[in-house]
Amino acid sequence: MDKFLYYLVTVLESALSVVGIRATYEEPRYAVVERLDRGVEIRAYDGRVAVETDARGQQDGEAFGRLFRYITGANAGGARIAMTAPVETRGRLIAMTVPVEQGAGGTMRFYLPRTVAETGAPEPTEPGVRLARIPPERLAVLRFSGSATAEAREAQARILAEVLDKAGRKPAEPPFFMGYDPPFSIPFLRRNEVAVRLPPAKA
Repeated sequence: MDKFLYYLVTVLESALSVVGIRATYEEPRYAVVERLDRGVEIRAYDGRVAVETDARGQQDGEAFGRLFRYITGANAGGARIAMTAPVETRGRLIAMTVPVEQGAGGTMRFYLPRTVAETGAPEPTEPGVRLARIPPERLAVLRFSGSATAEAREAQARILAEVLDKAGRKPAEPPFFMGYDPPFSIPFLRRNEVAVRLPPAKA
């Protein structure tokens, strides 16, 4: 894709997400295998590939910049890679801008499109950036709208924990956040989710 066109498409995708239009972003494949109380879904996700780097917590612009440079050409071959959704954060929370995950250990991630993962994701060329392969997994997810403040996320995480406890489900890891829109999106149109990873299903 032409460099100018690539950046134009990226800007337009961000602008559309402000008003809740996010159809241009690819999302990870999953199937809802069970529905619990209060809208909680048990989802089975396909395996996927991410690019990640170490981060310092909320609004780490340097970590975000390293990942953004990877998808805009700082990789073997200089490929430009489309953004995907959602943003996923665990541990210390980060501001929602474009699809990112932040791990409990201070790791920030962008998930890569399926076509890139299937054909072989290019290796990062910038120090501190690496590829991560995530196997198929099950998540328990609770969706909500509105502002995704730390307080809102924590409140929704408590609801998710209560529903899972009532259903006799034990999470494998602490809760994390998945956001599908930038922070300047209209709050009531936002798609936010809190989730926990579950142990593998018994055969």
